[in-house]
Amino acid sequence: MEGLGNINHMIILGDAVDVLESEIDDCCIDLIFADPPYNIGKDFNGNKDKWEKDDDYLKWCYKWLGLCISKLKSNGSLYVMTSTQFMPYFDIYLRERLTILSRIVWYYDSSGVQAKKHFGSMYEPILYCVKDKNYYTFNAEEILVEAKTGAQRKLIDYRKYPPQVYNSKKVPGNVWEFPRVRYRMGEYENHPTQKPVELLERIIKASSNRGDLVLDPFSGSYTTSFVAKELGRNSIGIEIEEEYIKIGLRRLNLQKEYKGEILVKEPRTFEIINKVESGRLF
Repeated sequence: MEGLGNINHMIILGDAVDVLESEIDDCCIDLIFADPPYNIGKDFNGNKDKWEKDDDYLKWCYKWLGLCISKLKSNGSLYVMTSTQFMPYFDIYLRERLTILSRIVWYYDSSGVQAKKHFGSMYEPILYCVKDKNYYTFNAEEILVEAKTGAQRKLIDYRKYPPQVYNSKKVPGNVWEFPRVRYRMGEYENHPTQKPVELLERIIKASSNRGDLVLDPFSGSYTTSFVAKELGRNSIGIEIEEEYIKIGLRRLNLQKEYKGEILVKEPRTFEIINKVESGRLF
């Protein structure tokens, strides 16, 4: 295990279970966002996220989920993702230990290759859980979205006296539509399962306050830590792949180099082509 960053934004190179067991104090985290490997065969810098048996995957998940619960403060919140086929197991495990307030669907359009012999997946599930259903952070006013009935159609609510136009803003429901991070997007990093900044902004704004401590045990592209810093929160990001550690150090502007390597964002192919065509590369 290797600790990097600073006191406000820690980046830890190591196995999530080992770090949670030995490096993170119990009852010290305000918000956890956990986006683990899904056990579907994704390639993480040469390592496939595929266990020999589904039971082995679930045993591993129950281990780190239990540790995450122990790290949460009494008023803490946990958001957790996994594949659609494994989320029911997460749900059963967590509902016995926490209160599940929402079962969220992150919906996105897909312009890529779609299934031909079944209905292709267009969403990923998220569980939103709290330790104490009567005492937790939820900043509704920070995440309001447009209410089409009130903002666009201007319908009148005659149940109220005097009658008045429906509200133009509302708390989002449990179906969230954010585009996936694509290769041509400015926020894109070299990571196969990068989550969008907009998704993490909603979660962190809703379930933490400025100065709170946010933990991501599977940091990947370090979007959670990046957004936490932008919003004035503190963060701990754990990651087992050293290549992704470099992304975190650079995105959070914590180090200019790592082990002698200058940390710069590699230009994407289309950017190089555009520069060559415009004569700006040479």
